[in-house]
Amino acid sequence: MRILGIGTDIVEIARIDRLLERQAERFIERILHPHELAYLAQIHQPAAWLAKRFATKEAVAKALGTGIGQAASFVEIETRHTELGQPIIHLHGTSLATAKQLGVTSIQVSIADEREYAVAFVILLG
Repeated sequence: MRILGIGTDIVEIARIDRLLERQAERFIERILHPHELAYLAQIHQPAAWLAKRFATKEAVAKALGTGIGQAASFVEIETRHTELGQPIIHLHGTSLATAKQLGVTSIQVSIADEREYAVAFVILLG
């Protein structure tokens, strides 16, 4: 297995908080996969949770080498968790097609937040 792409992103949590104050519904619908949207209702700190999701989606798009656009979409990049809490990435639509075209067979992700910032680091393997 070899590394096909690496991506990282950092997001200021206060920036997401401001977005939620001004245009919560529009922002949330623009970035969350339906499974993530359903999970959001259970979250006690939505700004930090959303900042981690946003950073993860950006990091995946960077690792794909496309950024967010025609070849990768926020809504098509979904973060789930194993029973032990490990984050895992599920791709859908054009994002999945782009990954398959690159030969991606595995996506490794690390997500963290600390007071002011959320960060994600992604490695694509194939």
